[in-house]
Amino acid sequence: MSDEDLKAELERLRKENEQLKQRGSRSVSFKVSEKGGLSVYGMGRFPVTLYKEQWTKLLDMADEIRAFIKENESKLKSKE
Repeated sequence: MSDEDLKAELERLRKENEQLKQRGSRSVSFKVSEKGGLSVYGMGRFPVTLYKEQWTKLLDMADEIRAFIKENESKLKSKE
């Protein structure tokens, strides 16, 4: 590869990297894991993976979770 080709490729990769950073920080996505669980990507460094029964149980507890967060607001940290 010539120097010009390398510079063009480097610039293309920089742009692609910037686009991925912007898209990754905003979006949450879902995927079925190899073992059949539901993985949620985009919440943190690693995906959160639970089986469907666990997700259903957790979703059914949404009001309790919100109440717990409200009660413990001063103890809980927020990720900026």
